[in-house]
Amino acid sequence: MPRMLDVSDDVRAEIGDEEADRLLAGENAPGSYDCTSCRTPGDSEQERTSTVLFIGDETAVLAFAHATCLPSQVVQVTEEQLQGAVRSINPDGLPGQAAPEQAVLGVTSGLILISGELHPALVVEPTGPIVRPGSTDIGDDFLPLLIEQGFMPVTELSSVPPVLHGWSVLLAMGQLHAVLQPGTGGGSPVAWWQAHQALQVAESWRAAANKHQQVLLFAAPVGSIGRQPREDLLRDALDKAAANGKLVAAAMPLAGT
Repeated sequence: MPRMLDVSDDVRAEIGDEEADRLLAGENAPGSYDCTSCRTPGDSEQERTSTVLFIGDETAVLAFAHATCLPSQVVQVTEEQLQGAVRSINPDGLPGQAAPEQAVLGVTSGLILISGELHPALVVEPTGPIVRPGSTDIGDDFLPLLIEQGFMPVTELSSVPPVLHGWSVLLAMGQLHAVLQPGTGGGSPVAWWQAHQALQVAESWRAAANKHQQVLLFAAPVGSIGRQPREDLLRDALDKAAANGKLVAAAMPLAGT
């Protein structure tokens, strides 16, 4: 069944007419997807969907978004941003050669009670397995990759994780914009995760972030947390993931207000 896809001239120029036509015919396009902008589910058979091509220094990833969130477009990003969110990429890195099931990072905000005090937290869970860039292994290296970056394994949520120096959470005008990581070679910080449309956070979350001047970031492999509609259910899911050895965490300074 043909998908309700929008493929802009810029995207078509990058991926080629043949690939664009296959997408429009529904051959390579997903039915359901997680919008790369608002992170909520979409369905290209039921609603207008934009193709968004992210191009790094060496690789390219085709993602999908609600047409009401983003127009079809080409977005230039750093290679680090792509490496953190792609399940597997063709080693040649040619536009349009990304795996059809690329993973993106879903981010949920919530208040987490630790030692009798509420802390602002972000919970990161990919939409699919994450493997090392260039690897052909079938598995999930999401947590090992983060541990190599300095995240700490969590077996129970009984204490605040240590600060991960060089990382920060960018908040501006009460909206969440990005999680920043150190640049390569000591350069300027780059976005490890970036909201293509700034995410509104609750006033209580923002107040706690301003109080502590830091945010706790928890990360778990796909399928460990899920979309939890309430903070108590989110906490239960975090406790379960920790008990199962599927949770890492770090505290990050707050950048912005």
